[in-house]
Amino acid sequence: MSKKWLCLLGLLLIVTALTGCSGDDTTPQEKLDSYVKLWNKQEFPKMYPMLAKESAKKYKEKDFAGRYAKIYQDLEISKLKVTYEVPDQDVLKKQEKQKKATFPIQVNMQSIAGPIEFKSTATLLKEENKDGDENWYVDWDPGLIFPDLADGGSLEVQTEEPQRGEILDRNQMPLAINDVAYRFGIVPEQFGEDKAKKERLASLLGMKTGEIDDALSASWVKPNLFVPLKTLPKTAESAVYELTQMNGVTYTEASSRVYPLGKAASHLIGYVGKITAEELKDKGAAYSANDLIGKRGLEQLYEDQLRGKAGTRILVKQQDGEESLLAEKPKQDGENIKLTIDVNLQEKIYKSYGSDAGTSAAVDPASGQTLALVSSPGFDPALFVNGISQSSLEALENDPQKPLINRFSLTFAPGSSIKPISAAIGLDNGTIKPNEGIKINGLTWGKSGWGGYQVKRVSGTDKPVDVTDALVRSDNIFFAKKGVEMGTEKYESGLKKFGFGEKIPFAYPIKKSQISNSGTFDSELLMANSIYGQGELQASSLHMALTYGPILNEGKMMKPTLLLSEEKGEVWHDGLISKSDADVLQKALRKVVTNGTAKAAKDAKIEISGKTGTAELKASQKVKGHENNWFVAYPTKKKDIVLAMMVEKTEGRGQIVIKRVADILSSKK
Repeated sequence: MSKKWLCLLGLLLIVTALTGCSGDDTTPQEKLDSYVKLWNKQEFPKMYPMLAKESAKKYKEKDFAGRYAKIYQDLEISKLKVTYEVPDQDVLKKQEKQKKATFPIQVNMQSIAGPIEFKSTATLLKEENKDGDENWYVDWDPGLIFPDLADGGSLEVQTEEPQRGEILDRNQMPLAINDVAYRFGIVPEQFGEDKAKKERLASLLGMKTGEIDDALSASWVKPNLFVPLKTLPKTAESAVYELTQMNGVTYTEASSRVYPLGKAASHLIGYVGKITAEELKDKGAAYSANDLIGKRGLEQLYEDQLRGKAGTRILVKQQDGEESLLAEKPKQDGENIKLTIDVNLQEKIYKSYGSDAGTSAAVDPASGQTLALVSSPGFDPALFVNGISQSSLEALENDPQKPLINRFSLTFAPGSSIKPISAAIGLDNGTIKPNEGIKINGLTWGKSGWGGYQVKRVSGTDKPVDVTDALVRSDNIFFAKKGVEMGTEKYESGLKKFGFGEKIPFAYPIKKSQISNSGTFDSELLMANSIYGQGELQASSLHMALTYGPILNEGKMMKPTLLLSEEKGEVWHDGLISKSDADVLQKALRKVVTNGTAKAAKDAKIEISGKTGTAELKASQKVKGHENNWFVAYPTKKKDIVLAMMVEKTEGRGQIVIKRVADILSSKK
């Protein structure tokens, strides 16, 4: 080897030796900077090798990284930001010589209980590693997680559940409230084996004896233990009293969601129930497995407002019992929902149905405020709050009256109750003139192109029939003829002006009323049938009540409201009928009661105006089907409420709808 190469090799060995002796040239600031970057990324395992010897000896890697990760996860730490201050350079150089450097640090983060921030000090030591090289390492203890953990102690998260908001009517009367309920059950050895007694118990609790037997056959049951059966609200006064008098029956008090109107507002208000696994997955961390959640009705629609937000406190507890507060987020109770509904009217309408099925809606035609939304039959919401039994659920599902179906959210054929709207459309477009009559011969009428289909009317007259007479006697042929004269396009356009085929702008989802199954009139015959309320025309009870509004409210159909917080008096559709034509219809609707199809309301305590309707549900003219009867009416003088009531399957009983509406309107204060 040449002398030149020997010199170069010697120089390389010298440099290598010098480098090996000097160790890592990283400064304490650079080391802390690397540590903080990992901390901000929550890469805790990568932080552990940076710990000083004593720290690493005292805290194993799994304890260090695992504790950080668990605490941050349990406290739902986010938006973590760790920063540090660099000391004066002279101070830093002095610290480097002393092999111990300190840096003020600032830690900010968001947690389950809100923001957390603290100041601390990061100390770095210059130590030899296992290879004999020197480097800077973090002198770590739990105080760098949170300062209050420096001397030991543990973290505790406390939660405070919010109170669910209540649902109230327009006069602050309760529709859904938080109240004390009674959880009834029996002690088997005290209750005994009396069969009649058990049957009475089941009746009072709204259960079947088989359900009681199932509860008693549970594996944990012992003769001297209390076996819970059913929770009853305080409003069930008579049942509660009798139950407390029965030997072997006992109860405990429990907070519960209570629905004072029971079945009368069940579809509107809905109920709460235990959250399901699927709901829990959708809702995320805001709920736990034992929480109650709105299941249907307004309880479900306004779940976020009603539920509120839980309060959370993060505490550090020392072994001596001393506590320090790390962060706190006060609970926010749920909002109260105040409705435009009148509980007295709601209950009165529901009770009027008796055992009948049907739907009703009542609105203020001037403001658009909804005063009642009824679906009959209803169900007892209390059955669902604490978990309904399978047999009780099956009984509801198999009930031929279908109490679980919300009828006020659905649409039905309106029958002749649509005729005032058809008349308003005809008057507006000039097809119908107030005092102009047409000659109609016989009780049937049809056109050659209709395949033999005949429109029928109940009664005839030798005199020309005008719009007033047609409404009073509910003349199908008059309206069918005027429909043909008007044409499908004009009638369809008129219905759309009244909101048919359009989503109702309402807080509660209501199925939109339809012109036909296809959304348009595919034939003249379909239109001619629809104009007097048959065909494929469908409307909800709420929409029917709204459509009478323009007749009473200067041609304006108001936007319906359900919450008192909503702006009232907003117009949904305007210019639907002139004042003079509205006067014609108002007089005609009064004559419907005094001289026409609604005579059953003639002797009511107050003057009532309105229009009846019978919708025949059948596949063809040749068969007989069920009949649904309507009466849409209002107080003739005050005109402060329009009530649309429909009762299903009224074959031969059509007058009962008229009488019920008359009684309700007469009793309204």
